[in-house]
Amino acid sequence: MKKKRTSFLTILIVFVMVLVAAAIVVTKLEPYQAPPAVTTSPAPSGVAGTAAPAGTTAAETDPPETTATPAESLPSGPAQVVSTASVGTMGDLLMHQPIFDDHSKYNAAVQQPDGSYDFTTVFQYLTEYTTAVDYAAANLETTLCGADNGFSYSGYPNFNCPDDLIDDAAAAGFDMMLTANNHSYDTRLVGYLRTLEVVREKGLDTLGTYTSADETKWTIVEVNGIRIGMLCYTWASYISEDGRPSLNGNAPIEKAGICNYFHSEHLPEFYAEVEQYLTEMEAAGAEATMMFIHWGQEYQLSANSEQKAMAQKLCDLGIDVIVGGHPHVIQPIELLSSSVDPDHKTVCLYSTGNAVSNQRQGNLSAIKTAHTEDGILFTVTFEKYSDGTVYLSGAEVLPTWVNMHKNAKGKTEYNILPLDDDKMDQWQELYDIGDSTFSSAKKSYDRTMDLVGDGLETVQTWLAQEKTERDAAYAAAGNS
Repeated sequence: MKKKRTSFLTILIVFVMVLVAAAIVVTKLEPYQAPPAVTTSPAPSGVAGTAAPAGTTAAETDPPETTATPAESLPSGPAQVVSTASVGTMGDLLMHQPIFDDHSKYNAAVQQPDGSYDFTTVFQYLTEYTTAVDYAAANLETTLCGADNGFSYSGYPNFNCPDDLIDDAAAAGFDMMLTANNHSYDTRLVGYLRTLEVVREKGLDTLGTYTSADETKWTIVEVNGIRIGMLCYTWASYISEDGRPSLNGNAPIEKAGICNYFHSEHLPEFYAEVEQYLTEMEAAGAEATMMFIHWGQEYQLSANSEQKAMAQKLCDLGIDVIVGGHPHVIQPIELLSSSVDPDHKTVCLYSTGNAVSNQRQGNLSAIKTAHTEDGILFTVTFEKYSDGTVYLSGAEVLPTWVNMHKNAKGKTEYNILPLDDDKMDQWQELYDIGDSTFSSAKKSYDRTMDLVGDGLETVQTWLAQEKTERDAAYAAAGNS
């Protein structure tokens, strides 16, 4: 009996062990089930570039509904990346009159027989890259006043461009126009307001200027389930007693509260306002933040002391990414460390340069080089993990150069050429350019990388280290 009892017990133990082992194997072999895909959906007022209803403020606008992944559908074990969102930003669409009409009717973007203007050649080579990012923005350095509102189409010093620019920018993959800059009021209030109406009617978001003081002065753009809070500001020449900014020396904006601005002598007020908006965006569900800012000194290849001090303060306030503009040339990238939060850093590109312009080498007395011909598509990427946290995970630059040339019909074209290093040996074929133009494009690439290369490497090294440490920590936590 004892022997039989012992044999049965042994068999029972072995049987249980086999069942446990089988369960473990099945568990380990079970494939990872990703959570349901999160897609961008239309946002309520005050979100994704839309204005809050008239008569409301950011504080009065209900926080928007989110598309957070249900907890029960998240994977078990270590947290993993479930979504990414890339945001690309270009510099100034600085619409000098020769780009679209110099009165002799020889330019490629000149008025067409149906009365429209064609800007497709400006963007034709860029579209591949702007559509590849999840969300693309550019600085609209012109107004869209129309030609029958007391202003004719014109370039510098009072920019007024045909509406068709926005159609072709949208077709090229742009999602947002940054509208706060020193030329926003070039055609006074009628052009200022019409610019917003046109851009919004054509389906693009706007940021930085507003039709009403009641509009929310920030936006949250939801990209692939990641909610990115955005602000846009411009410098003001001076401020009226009742708080209306003067842009580019023009009379102060006729209506108060419709432009995000800063002034060098009133920076504490600017910082307090930004801090307030950051608080509001966080309450509304923002998971990361970007600041687009028009600042600095024109044609200077490095940031000045005011830019650096402002960038540091914005870092201290918690901004994740700063993208600057206005100098019409590219300025360096820096990785800033918060002086109040040792765990926080900010990626700052001080200036994106010109996306397109007529500022050619030899045209300007303020700068003798070709740096005004150079631009950049600056792309940052955010990652969301299965525990709901969002991190900045990537930063890339694509240098661009404006090729002004005669096309086969003898008309002048302005093409934004993406200077993709991986395709350098194909540039001549892709862009139908000869040896001399290729040499100019290569010089532009070198100029840009000389300015941003070191800073970009610092940023990318830090981001890679952070991701390695983050994923290792998640793995350790999941296996503990």
